[in-house]
Amino acid sequence: MFQSRAFTIFTHILGWFLFFSLPVFFLNQRSETEQFWSVIKTTPYWFFYGCYIFLFYFHTLVLLPRLFFKKKYFTYTAILLLLLLGFYFLRPFDRLISGVSRGTEISRRPGPPDRSSFPFLERQIPPPFPPGNGRNLPPRNLNVRLDITSIFLFIMILALSMAVEIGRQWRTTQQRALRAEADKVKAELSFLKAQINPHFLFNILNNIYSLAVTQNEKTAEAILTLSNLLRYITDEATADFVDLKREIASIQDYLALQQLRLSKKVQLNFSVEGNLENKRIAPLVLIPFIENVFKFGISNRGESKITIQVQVEDRAIRFYCQNPIFSQKTNLERTGIGLSNTRERLLHLYPGNHTLTIRTENGYYSVWLTLPA
Repeated sequence: MFQSRAFTIFTHILGWFLFFSLPVFFLNQRSETEQFWSVIKTTPYWFFYGCYIFLFYFHTLVLLPRLFFKKKYFTYTAILLLLLLGFYFLRPFDRLISGVSRGTEISRRPGPPDRSSFPFLERQIPPPFPPGNGRNLPPRNLNVRLDITSIFLFIMILALSMAVEIGRQWRTTQQRALRAEADKVKAELSFLKAQINPHFLFNILNNIYSLAVTQNEKTAEAILTLSNLLRYITDEATADFVDLKREIASIQDYLALQQLRLSKKVQLNFSVEGNLENKRIAPLVLIPFIENVFKFGISNRGESKITIQVQVEDRAIRFYCQNPIFSQKTNLERTGIGLSNTRERLLHLYPGNHTLTIRTENGYYSVWLTLPA
């Protein structure tokens, strides 16, 4: 915001400097430094610019926001007509031309001649009035004419002011729209997280409850592991992105809780390859897929082989999981809230920058997910 305001101030200063320089180059045909400063120091020069600077900022800061944009067109038009009438009588450009020309002419003109050295000048002075007692006098020049240049500059300044203010309001509207869209996306992500976390914790609490009912000696260890997960969810997973190492650690805690209830018929193969340093990922984005592995991939009546792999490359994070499909759990599309919300989160956090492939073939359910590192 500070940089934008500084840029605006710099643009105004540069624009007025260029506008100030134009009469100097047009009125001062010779390039002597003395004549240059003689133009700058004239009162009509600063009167000319004072008029148009006042017009620009009065129109931009007062008339447009308080009258024009509030649809008070009659008052707005009346004030503009009064300003135009004032510029018609003030004639700032005519004053500039006559004042600068007079100042530069006086600085270049030599002094008056000595009349004692030129006696014939006394004889050649014309009479003050022509004959005829003034009845044949020509009409006086009242110097009443329209200053076209001042009126033209008046219109141009108003048009420039209108363009600047409309452009500023358009940029403000665009920024508000982008901010509203970002807030909307953030609210949607927060809502999706709020759905994922209870669903995730619900399954874990069921596992710990089963351990407590059977009075398993690993119940205390499971509660400690769950506390680590809760700390991660409440303290770190609230951000849009977290360190990949911390996310992998939470997955390992989750798998440890799942293994407490798994029988010997279930073979779990979990592996992580690659360098996890300086890598970030959306929190809890992999957990729903892993949940479904245990939800649909294990059975009390048959052996099960579950594979979960995370491969980290320089520019990509690749996730793969596979589990067998048992006949009594064939409805794999109904995977609960977690997976559907994960799809939505991926669309928000990695728009057009991720790939998700889910296949069911040869009795196995497989998921491939690629995210930018």
